[in-house]
Amino acid sequence: MSAHVPAALVLEDGRVFRGESYGRVGRTLGEVVFSTGMTGYQETLTDPSYHKQIVVQTAPQIGNTGWNDEDDESGQIWVAGYAVRDPARVPSNWRSRRSLQDELREQGIVGISGIDTRTVTRHIREQGAMRAGIFSGEAVGSDGDLVAEVRASAEMTGSDLAGDVTTKQPYVVPALGEKKFTVAALDLGIKSNTPRMMSERGMEVHVLPLTSTVEDLLAVRPDGVFLSNGPGDPATQDHGVELCREILQRKMPLFGICFGNQLLGRALGRGTFKMRYGHRGINIPVIDVATGKVAITAQNHGFAVQGEPGERFDTDFGTAQISHYCPNDDTVEGVRLLDGPAFSVQYHPEAAAGPHDAAPLFDTFADLMSEAR
Repeated sequence: MSAHVPAALVLEDGRVFRGESYGRVGRTLGEVVFSTGMTGYQETLTDPSYHKQIVVQTAPQIGNTGWNDEDDESGQIWVAGYAVRDPARVPSNWRSRRSLQDELREQGIVGISGIDTRTVTRHIREQGAMRAGIFSGEAVGSDGDLVAEVRASAEMTGSDLAGDVTTKQPYVVPALGEKKFTVAALDLGIKSNTPRMMSERGMEVHVLPLTSTVEDLLAVRPDGVFLSNGPGDPATQDHGVELCREILQRKMPLFGICFGNQLLGRALGRGTFKMRYGHRGINIPVIDVATGKVAITAQNHGFAVQGEPGERFDTDFGTAQISHYCPNDDTVEGVRLLDGPAFSVQYHPEAAAGPHDAAPLFDTFADLMSEAR
């Protein structure tokens, strides 16, 4: 560990938290957010939706299970920086191959440890997610200079980031067992477990770059189209929204999650907005307005679709409804087109670290494709 290398987490409002370097020594900038997950840090770090964000873990001790070679959700760590309170000194897990600290160093991720993450979290809850920086070693300067550097960095509002994380080339995840469906998945920052879960349900998944045209999607002769999770401001995604509208016009089954939910919402004429501090963690309740059932979900989003729980509204494609909401703050958590085979949710049914309450949504997608035949 870099136990004696000083580090500072600096927020744009001038708040400074001092600790010790964790990971690579240097400097990094991004939007500071907190995640309430008590497990699954490897999935969090490799989730492309966290691109350009400095993640503060609210759980006090991180790194106990080390780092393995099976649980990555993408080909790299995507977070801009990492802040923890008490990093494990020695990992202990039968699948561990190295420590979290070693992996952060190997991938060049600047982090900080030894800060009071509870205080940081309360500050973000009160003041909102904001620009920040982690500075360690020789990068630690005067507070005034560091705050000025943070304030000169890019804001998350207006950031077009999905293009940074999308696949460069199309690839196929074959169906396990009998092939039942073909799915065209638009990669806005897709996690590895998403096509895996569709594959387990007999879906052959063609993962396509964000730059794909509607002709590219239709070329794989899909039974349905999937819109993945991803980073950035959905208001920048005119191309993705237009693709979504093209699919809706063809009345082809469509399923979106997270960023994909926001694109469907915008395709149906709703606006999106930046939340105060977002939802990030694996313990967030969601209510299905059709059944009243509560699901405990994994989430990672700082933007949301405008609307009220259960609200019905007219669109260019027929009547739609706000189908799910979060009882904590009434945030829209799902949209459904009542006059067509399209639906989306703001949360993650593929969450590898759990919970798994929402996994049956992939079965709902399969049912839509069956009915469309």
